[in-house]
This record gives sequence, C-alpha cells and structure tokens, in this order.
Amino acid sequence: MRLYGYHRSTASFRARIAINLKGIPYESVSLGIREGEHRLPSFRALNPQGLIPALEDEGTILSQSLAIIEYLEERYPHPPLLPSSAVDRARVRSMALAVACDMHPLNNLRVLEFLRGPLGVDAEQVETVWYAHWIAEGFAALEEEARRWSADGHHMYGATVTLADVCIVPQMYNAVKFRCDLAPYPTLRGICAYLEQLPEFARATPEATSG
Repeated sequence: MRLYGYHRSTASFRARIAINLKGIPYESVSLGIREGEHRLPSFRALNPQGLIPALEDEGTILSQSLAIIEYLEERYPHPPLLPSSAVDRARVRSMALAVACDMHPLNNLRVLEFLRGPLGVDAEQVETVWYAHWIAEGFAALEEEARRWSADGHHMYGATVTLADVCIVPQMYNAVKFRCDLAPYPTLRGICAYLEQLPEFARATPEATSG
C-alpha cells in the first residue's frame, strides 16, 4: 500500500491517522505541494484530480481522503471507525463531513493562495478574517454536537475512536497553527488533547512525517 501525500496536508493527515489505526503497513510518498508536484502529468496519470492524498493498493488508485478512509474501513473492519447502528453511523459521518466538506475546502491552500493572489486580498485578512471565520463557523456547531454525543469527553462520538475523531484532530492542528481563538470550544480542545496523545495520531502528525 502506498500513500501519496504531503506532511502538512490536512487531508493527508486524516488518511495517515486512519491507516495507523487500522495497523496497515504502507509506504509514504511525499509530493511537494508548493512546488506543484501534485499537478505534474506523472501524478495526474495516477490521479486525474491532481489532489492529495491518493492511495495505491494492489494497482488500484483511490482519491479523496474520506473515500480512502471508508475503503480502508470496509477492507479492514477492525478496529471499526464507524458505529454499528445506522443512526450512529450517520451522525459520525455528519460530523466528519462538517470538517471535510464545509470547513477544510474553504481554508485549503489553493483557496488561500487564490485569495492572496488573483483576488488581491491582504494576506493578514486572509488569516485573521477569512480563515478564522470558517473555523469559528464549523467549530461552533461541532462543539455543541460533541457535547451531546461524546460519552466520555475524549471522543467526538461515543467512547471509541471514530471517523469524526480522525477528521477533527487535523483541523484543530491547523486552527492552532493559524492562531484562531479556540477558547469557545473547550469540548473540542479536550477531545483533541486526548486523541493527540494516542500513538496512532501522534505518528501521523506533520512533525512526525516531515522526514
């Protein structure tokens, strides 16, 4: 199994956590995002979307982090990242999608670069206004949901690691990096502080994978 990614990519971070949780050996292939290596014809031949992460498994190439994680979930069902009941699975997916679809795309590197470049938005405003706004929008809702559904204050849903946990930790990592105000989200901060200590999460961080 080979994972194409970039150590600071939030989506790659998610995929690394999931692979670690499943205990699957894999080869990491790093692409220079700022150098545009993900847009080169050699990579687009593997993944026409030209995005990371991409997973190669037995000659098959898969893209989009949540699709990759769900593939791993189906192929390697233990330990499960989705609950057993349909309602619980839907709630966990909803929380994960709130990060992966509503928050992360708006604050992705290519969006931020487009704001700074062609649109000419002041670089400080991009971080202090744009980035912080979408973090606050997403975290406010997730804070309330985690209060409702966490059974132990250590997980986004229930009392075991789920897909929602896999998604929240990389997003919190970026929020800290961009110096967002996280005081209004004590539940999320507590959950992430716990999860970040788990070996599977710690081995997936940008610092642990940058070499």
